[in-house]
Amino acid sequence: MAFPYEAFDLSGVRTYPLASRASKAKVSDFASPYVKGSGVAGLVAALPDMLGAADFCAVVRAMVDARRRGGGIIWGFGAHVIKVGLSPVLVDLAERGFVSAFATNGAGIIHDFEIAIGGSTSEDVDEALGTGRFGMADETGRHLNRAINEGVGRGLGIGQAVGAYLVDAQAPYAHLSVAATAARLGIPLTAHVAIGTDIIHMHPDASGAALGEGSLRDFRYFTSSVARLDHGVYLNCGSAVVLPEVFLKAVALARNAGVTLAGLTTVNLDFVRLYRPQTNVVSRPVAGTGGRGYSLVGHHEILIPLLAAALIEAE
Repeated sequence: MAFPYEAFDLSGVRTYPLASRASKAKVSDFASPYVKGSGVAGLVAALPDMLGAADFCAVVRAMVDARRRGGGIIWGFGAHVIKVGLSPVLVDLAERGFVSAFATNGAGIIHDFEIAIGGSTSEDVDEALGTGRFGMADETGRHLNRAINEGVGRGLGIGQAVGAYLVDAQAPYAHLSVAATAARLGIPLTAHVAIGTDIIHMHPDASGAALGEGSLRDFRYFTSSVARLDHGVYLNCGSAVVLPEVFLKAVALARNAGVTLAGLTTVNLDFVRLYRPQTNVVSRPVAGTGGRGYSLVGHHEILIPLLAAALIEAE
């Protein structure tokens, strides 16, 4: 049965006053034009109170509050954060008291180590892979495996071991190293390693026993830090898989031990939204706890310095 061509009758359409409607965008929440000379504080104050800008400001408030009340701030970071030159920013935040603990993956430790001993990192994989040179820098494989093997043998975790090695060796760029800074300031740095994922595992000095024992030890240190995050903040910066999984297990252990982690704020910071960070960092750990999870989308080399500057202005 075919319907006819018949215009819908609009004579009975009902309307209502615009002022009676709940609206999501209000002029009171709009951005303000930037005032020349007002600096980072002026820029942040001028942001619209909406969406990502509102989340950014909420993260700044949560981190400042965590620092003031001793709730703790843990920075989890992947290798990309180090490769794009942000270790000086993390070092400065640590010295200012905005870091309670660091956590990274195996690649993060490698890039930080190379910067500390040589002032450069991040080889051209496409150029090196075909010639068989990829991952075969002698100092990286030999010295970093030695640092891990000897440090773990003394009862240290991998992060502890590498930081202590760099400090003892007086690495020329130790002042730009997160690991060396953590050792100098007494801040826990844990490294969470997947065997076979990192270039130092290709070297003959690599010890599965040391890597496994050290990484498990670091997981337990990390869990102890996470368990102190009542009204604290955890940030996952640029780790797509390893750190989100490790963080979720640490939260599970803390809750199993009766730690509520009330008021926890979690933040994922990356230039794309991915499943595990969104689920294991932003959503699940704060569900039903009164905490909040935020996803800040942007390039690390822009967003992390902006966040750091906002924290410093808000001190």
